[in-house]
Amino acid sequence: MKKSIGVSPNIETFFGTRDENVRLLEDGLNITINLRSNAIELEGAAKDVARAEQVFADYEALQRSGHTLNNGDLNSMLRVLISDPNSSLRGLADAGRQRSFGRRTVQPKSSNQRRYLEAIEGHDMVFGIGPAGTGKTYLAVAMAISALLAKRVNRIILARPAVEAGERLGFLPGTLQDKIDPYLRPLYDALYDMLDPEKVDRYLEKNVIEIAPIAFMRGRTLNDSFVILDEAQNTTSEQMKMFVTRLGFNSKAVITGDATQIDLPNARRSGLLEAMEVLKTVDGLAFVHFDETDVVRHHLVQRIVRAYDEHKTRVAEQQMLLLAEPRHADAASAEKQAAAAANEAALSGQKALPAEAKG
Repeated sequence: MKKSIGVSPNIETFFGTRDENVRLLEDGLNITINLRSNAIELEGAAKDVARAEQVFADYEALQRSGHTLNNGDLNSMLRVLISDPNSSLRGLADAGRQRSFGRRTVQPKSSNQRRYLEAIEGHDMVFGIGPAGTGKTYLAVAMAISALLAKRVNRIILARPAVEAGERLGFLPGTLQDKIDPYLRPLYDALYDMLDPEKVDRYLEKNVIEIAPIAFMRGRTLNDSFVILDEAQNTTSEQMKMFVTRLGFNSKAVITGDATQIDLPNARRSGLLEAMEVLKTVDGLAFVHFDETDVVRHHLVQRIVRAYDEHKTRVAEQQMLLLAEPRHADAASAEKQAAAAANEAALSGQKALPAEAKG
């Protein structure tokens, strides 16, 4: 099917750098898009052409309403609507507009990120599990700031286990806060990225935003709070149980972690892995899993995560083969022993026949 649609003013902003948005639509919807002097020509299956036409119509409507999309946000939304046939460009833009993230506009860059934000809005406790760079912590902090600015909660509490990534740093100088700050730096980075530095400092000073290691959470009941536990794969079983039972009235909790980067000493069982098994049937909870397609850092990070996953799969397969080899060897040995025993029995029977005949 071939269809031509009118060219709206400033449509060139839709195309993106080196027409990357057009190529994304062409590959995702399996259509061809050609820009003529006075029209845009769409060619492909009728259903796909209709979806592309709706995308252009939504973009024109958003422009008329004064909604400005930068190229990064538009590209992210196009990726989401390609992976989700039920979504629309206008719907994604309106959903992003309804969430106030301080000085930043945060759009989900994948369908899993979109499900993550919707899960946080619809559940009081959410687990976000997946590899590095998928936006688990950043989006959780963004939703916490949105809830605080909308006065749905009175404070934000950010917690993290104080566990080194494979090396011992020894005793750190300074006050208790100075000692734990290096472990909590990623949370500070997300806050300063979304709010003015003066506002962040004021919130921290008044304990509207509290950042602390998980060891300080025991015995507390957290009411009217948005609580985030980051790097949850480095919690012990006892710490995880302690954290998930802190939730008070009118509060939300988001637990994020990467099950492939556990830094616990002595190979202790991760509290996150245990919680995934124990809490999977509990009503009111939501688990959102990310994969390498959700990585929003440098494009190399996505390839690196995929390479490590493939290596892990190969190692697991090799270990299974090594475990299976002794069993095959034992079975072959047993078969040989059984065959030898049968041969020996047959020979002894043949030797016994002349004696019986003689009698």
